[in-house]
Amino acid sequence: MLHDFIQPCKNRNRAIISIVHNKASLVQKVLRDTFGYQQFRTGQKIIIDAALNGRDSIVVMPSGGGKSLCYQIPALVQDGLTLVVSPLISLMKDQVDQLLTNNIAARCLNSYMSRDQQQQVMEDCRDGRVKLLYIAPERLMMANFLANLVHWQPKMLAIDEAHCISQWGHDFRPEYGALGQLRQFLPQLPVMALTATADETTRADIIHMLHMQDPLIHISSFDRPNICYTLVEKFKPIKQLLRYVQGQRGNSGIIYCNSRIKVEDITLRLQSSGLIVGAYHAGIDGRQRARVQESFHRDEIQIVVATVAFGMGINKRNVRFVVHYNIPRNIESYYQETGRAGRDGLPAEAMMFYDPADMAWLRKYLEEKAPGPLQDIERYKLNAMEEFAETQTCRRLVLFKYFGEVLQQPCGHCDICLNPPRCYDGLGEAQKALSSIYLVGQRFGIGYIVEVLRGTKNRIIQDRGHDKLRVYGIGREQSYEHWVSVLRQLIQLGLVTQNIAKHSALQLTEAARPVLRGKLPLMLVALRPINTKQSKNSSALKIDSTNYDRNC
Repeated sequence: MLHDFIQPCKNRNRAIISIVHNKASLVQKVLRDTFGYQQFRTGQKIIIDAALNGRDSIVVMPSGGGKSLCYQIPALVQDGLTLVVSPLISLMKDQVDQLLTNNIAARCLNSYMSRDQQQQVMEDCRDGRVKLLYIAPERLMMANFLANLVHWQPKMLAIDEAHCISQWGHDFRPEYGALGQLRQFLPQLPVMALTATADETTRADIIHMLHMQDPLIHISSFDRPNICYTLVEKFKPIKQLLRYVQGQRGNSGIIYCNSRIKVEDITLRLQSSGLIVGAYHAGIDGRQRARVQESFHRDEIQIVVATVAFGMGINKRNVRFVVHYNIPRNIESYYQETGRAGRDGLPAEAMMFYDPADMAWLRKYLEEKAPGPLQDIERYKLNAMEEFAETQTCRRLVLFKYFGEVLQQPCGHCDICLNPPRCYDGLGEAQKALSSIYLVGQRFGIGYIVEVLRGTKNRIIQDRGHDKLRVYGIGREQSYEHWVSVLRQLIQLGLVTQNIAKHSALQLTEAARPVLRGKLPLMLVALRPINTKQSKNSSALKIDSTNYDRNC
């Protein structure tokens, strides 16, 4: 009897070992034969194994880091349907198109589809002809769709852009927060939450909101070593932008702006310079937006000028530069948007044009919101963005410190590392600038003060009699850009404030008194030359030949 008992146990163990071995072999085969890659990137195999074992997981990987394969491969290896929550129709379409080219049974449901098309997708899901269904969270949580899910019994739920679930995330969406209710209908459904940006607080909130039990938490390095992070101060921004883009010599790029009006204006200006440019924002007809995106993917358009509405659906691998014409509201958005560049692992650049006045405008906009926890969160994130913009140390160190990742040494190829700021004794120049602000009555902005300092023959200056002041022309030997830099540093040092309520007029603080009297030393940072071309060291950047995620 004992032998009879042991022999079946041995057979069962062999069967289990055989199943595990066969599943591992199948995973490797799908990676190689379906997606064309020989090996996994760091972390992917662990995440895939967790999914196949029915375990929840949170996956934090940078844009281009390989997130999509983490749920696509389990979807193909196991029987049944995998649901993929996606926030944008353009993203759904792009992912499905990519999968269809690999002969993978993927479909999406969205409002652009006809009733007959939607019905056909539903029938295909019911009959088991679909492996991956991409869907928006709003549609997923509709009562009639949930009823179908109970009958279909899907094998996994993958949630893309999962930071949207948490109020601590940079793009909180209430409809995402409702996804946790799905556990009431499918309590055993494994969930994989994926995002490029989620700090510890956000991750904890995702676990709570989705009712996850002992999830695998995988956090990849946030470093994208092939991207050179660069910032230049705005002086004549349109000319600076045009010079920069022309220096890219036909490379594909994205330019982000903070308003639709600015998108339209910059698009027209670049087009008039002979560049092939498309505009993209939420105010443009959906079909036109789709045409712009398709043309960009096919390299028929060199540059897309866009609001943040253009972003999460970008799977183009050869984007060589991303420009932020205006400073973003938080580091998460900045990091995610710069991640559209260099997804092929080749050298790319993230360029930001910065004006402290933009930061002042964002602060004013924030303070007009209702006080409360959300306002406090946004204020914290905006402060971190300002720290990144105004740092005088390696930008990469500041960027990744925010995400809790500590780098051991400067990166060597951001703008600060390549062109370290030079300090000089700026007391005399500061006294000239502060005196000018005081003598014109503390009623004018940066541009006017610079014109007084440089002795510009301006009718308005003459009408006000400011050409008779002793400071008029006292700084004519320095450039316009130089004096703008000096004034901005005085603002950053707390010697001068910008009164937003009075058209950003410069006004002295109490801290300016000892400087005016020469009682304190003052060091300023020399204006760095603006590099409008790709870094000379770009060819030396680390190239990741295994960067292959076409779909995330």
